[in-house]
Amino acid sequence: MKYVACIKDVRQEMVNLQRKAAKGKGAVLEGRDIGTVVFPDADIKIYLDATIDERVRRRYKELIVKDPAITIEEVKKDVALRDKSDEERSVGPLKKAGDAVLIDTTKFGIEEVIVRVLEGIKALHK
Repeated sequence: MKYVACIKDVRQEMVNLQRKAAKGKGAVLEGRDIGTVVFPDADIKIYLDATIDERVRRRYKELIVKDPAITIEEVKKDVALRDKSDEERSVGPLKKAGDAVLIDTTKFGIEEVIVRVLEGIKALHK
């Protein structure tokens, strides 16, 4: 399977659109190459991560509502394939920007993640 994100022209057009949408405004963006490709000079970069098992559990919880027949094995295969594709693509590969604050969200709920993001922002502005 080839993800649209692997197509160089599509990726470049998305980068252009994202930059245009945020130009001249404060913006909070999320994406696998936002801090490395789209906005490498951003003032604040937060890289959220979690173990593959936790990301699969979260994704499965979302998908089971839409498709009760889906299996956790299918979700794990899809997440692993997407990670591999994103990490190995030649244009805008998935990686943490060197100046991004890494937050491992594996054991945190959304409220705890927010607290850690705010702590990361404060640490960057000392």
